[in-house]
Amino acid sequence: MKIAICPGSFDPVTMGHLDIIQRAAKMFDHVIVAVMVNPSKRPSFTLEERIDLLTRATTDVEAAKLEIVGFDGLLADYAKQRHATAIVKGLRAVSDFEYEFQMALTNKKLNPDLETVFLTTRAENMYLSSSIVKQIAQFDGDISNFVPECIHDDIRERLCKGVKGK
Repeated sequence: MKIAICPGSFDPVTMGHLDIIQRAAKMFDHVIVAVMVNPSKRPSFTLEERIDLLTRATTDVEAAKLEIVGFDGLLADYAKQRHATAIVKGLRAVSDFEYEFQMALTNKKLNPDLETVFLTTRAENMYLSSSIVKQIAQFDGDISNFVPECIHDDIRERLCKGVKGK
């Protein structure tokens, strides 16, 4: 069985994240979406909330193929524990590549059996990031094209500054 891990903070999950997860599920037998705890960041959503948002947003992915977990530690070690052979990362622009390439080389050094697969984003998601979604929502902007409809209201409720009922 070919197992891949899609790691990220998913704070909040965007249409770009979903695209990468859905495409990875077509390529691998089992995909573990690892919601990362990054001690240097203050997330807008708790780990449990991010897992819940992802679970609700991925109902169209075959359940047997997808597992959503919280994760804190070295990704290379976690991949070894879970018998994963690949890490799947989405790339939006050339600027993403330098950091992700560095991480891929580091993970390969820590776990020689682990490969990193880069999936380029679809053109409509090239500019999209969780940070941009947060900024737009904080100023009461329309995020409906950027996040799944099923979690749209949850994201707006958390991020909009004092705006109710929109």
